Amino acid sequence: NEANLKATETACKAANSKVELLLITADVTTDAEKIIKTTIDKFGQLDVLVNNAGYGELGSILDIDVDQFDRVMNTNVRSVFLLTKYAAPHLVKTQGNIVNVSSLVGLRAFADASVYCTSKAALDQFTRCIALDLAPKNVRVNAVNPGVIVTEFHRRLGMAEADYAKYLEHSKSTHALGRVGEPKEVADAIIFLASDSSSFITGATLSVDGGKHAMCPR
Repeated sequence: NEANLKATETACKAANSKVELLLITADVTTDAEKIIKTTIDKFGQLDVLVNNAGYGELGSILDIDVDQFDRVMNTNVRSVFLLTKYAAPHLVKTQGNIVNVSSLVGLRAFADASVYCTSKAALDQFTRCIALDLAPKNVRVNAVNPGVIVTEFHRRLGMAEADYAKYLEHSKSTHALGRVGEPKEVADAIIFLASDSSSFITGATLSVDGGKHAMCPR
């Protein structure tokens, strides 16, 4: 989505006018090698890989089909595998690190979201396994697991504005802190895991969910 790409560029420049950006129009499910190569060609090295692309579809096992399964898994798991595979040799050179953006649903089960939940659970396990693969090279690998965050994600699932507003209001009761999260709170967690402040953390899945992962319905 080139419009969203340009909007992200504008937001980045507003936050730091001196930042050097590289915009790549690509599909993470098919262009992983191109993305990494173009980045290395531009900057000469890679210090941090943040796997942030995510996609979801809803439906009961009685209704979903194989195509839906493939779409979700290709974006949420296969693309992460490929980007990590192509990035890893460069991260070994810089002793960099990887942060995967997972979800609370990787830790907890929800009806009508089996494929999405499965994809994020797979991402969590991938995070742990690759952390062990790369630990001897001093490359750390971690994940953040957000709860409900105010983004465009639910609208892209087809949720109407009125329904989304009700969902956000209801979600206050499903998060221990009594509110939903903001994108900056997830970004700050990613920055922490990508920084030297977390130099002794690898293979972790960090819940950024206001305590929702610890709650059980009563």
